Amino acid sequence: MSRRSFHLAFGLAAPVAIALAGFAPAALSAQQGGEAAPDEDVTFTRDVAPIIQQNCQVCHRQGSVAPMSFESYRDVRRYARRIKDQVARRLMPPYHLDTGVGIQDIKNDWRLSEAEIGTIVAWVDAGTPEGDPADLPEPRVWEDRQMWQQEDILGPPDHVIKSLPFDVPAQGGDTWWRPRVPTDIPADRWIRAMEVRPSYPAGRQVVHHGNPRLLRKDESGEHVRLGNLSEYAMGKIGEVVPQDAGRLLKPDDMIEWDIHYYPMGFDVPGDELELGIWFHPEGYEPDFTQDLDNYSLDGDIALQPGGTAMTQGFYRWDHPVRIDSFQPHGHVHLHGMSLQAVYPDGRTELLTMVTDFDARWHHSYIYDDDAAPLLPTGTVIVMTGWYENTEDNPLVDPEVWATRGARTFDEMSHAWIAVTHLTEDGYERLQGEREEARTVSEQDGQRRP
Repeated sequence: MSRRSFHLAFGLAAPVAIALAGFAPAALSAQQGGEAAPDEDVTFTRDVAPIIQQNCQVCHRQGSVAPMSFESYRDVRRYARRIKDQVARRLMPPYHLDTGVGIQDIKNDWRLSEAEIGTIVAWVDAGTPEGDPADLPEPRVWEDRQMWQQEDILGPPDHVIKSLPFDVPAQGGDTWWRPRVPTDIPADRWIRAMEVRPSYPAGRQVVHHGNPRLLRKDESGEHVRLGNLSEYAMGKIGEVVPQDAGRLLKPDDMIEWDIHYYPMGFDVPGDELELGIWFHPEGYEPDFTQDLDNYSLDGDIALQPGGTAMTQGFYRWDHPVRIDSFQPHGHVHLHGMSLQAVYPDGRTELLTMVTDFDARWHHSYIYDDDAAPLLPTGTVIVMTGWYENTEDNPLVDPEVWATRGARTFDEMSHAWIAVTHLTEDGYERLQGEREEARTVSEQDGQRRP
């Protein structure tokens, strides 16, 4: 089944139709970028270097996480055909939100435009001409230190909370470390953004996930789990809270770290994770509150050798909500996951589709403020996950059974979703503001010659 056929057959179908239909995830191929005819005028220095610089060098440079550097013409030319293949198939930059279906207005979107893909394809097909060195953009200056990934936009975090040290052995199996630490803040503060950072470079290799959970005192004075502040998995940047919402952090709260380590053949003594927090200004009061939770997809995962599977999860709130972000979570067998809304009037809408999930890059797809789904009371969200244990999946051993479980070589089936909880009046106000903005935009368009 082609990607287009998959979207037509499943993307807008009702949940029951999805559950009953047969599906083979292995048949899905990576997203194809637009092919461009060779253009003798396209050059590296003028056309390709700016694209590489702005979209690739953050990883593909000396001392960063990628296995090769793209900081010079010779570097890029050496891997030109591989770059063309990865870019045209939308496997690089590693961002797996499907194009053409669901909400496309996303914050911090890593995807290349069709024009950028076409430029790279045309350059390779033209024989990788270098061009005039005078056309090269000024080289980017990279900080020679471990930076927070949101620091370029938000500056350094206002507060950092560390886990307690843990000695990760060179050999062994999956290990979980769950220390509790205080928040160490002097007064109540509303959170604007968060980011979990493993140690560099060793921690990035041995940390499977790191989730800071929020604990708050109940009436008896005991700290009880209130929810999740953030979640870290390979490739993830962090959480950004919309301007009209917030998450409250109190001085006597505790953070319970849920850290999953997996030994990688070398000792990592005293490893620590850090939670960077950016606060709203003092005195800020949000219109709404937001939380992040782990929404499970039900059903057993039993992947026989060469087999596939599907799971689904359903959830409904007793009040209106806004979905601020969606992050599929699975291990190496997860092939794709969708988020669908079934409204009280029976309408269905595909909100987000991720077909080529890659466990090495866990992205939280954060919707633009004016595109985040507003769901009236009674709306049901449907999450559907597809799993592949075949030779077409390069990350698995297709001759071994795989089942649901918490270990690295087991499989998982859930989504992290950030939700802003609305009142009925708040929902109506946000809906009205969007309608007004849409009307103004349409009127402006009509006025233009």
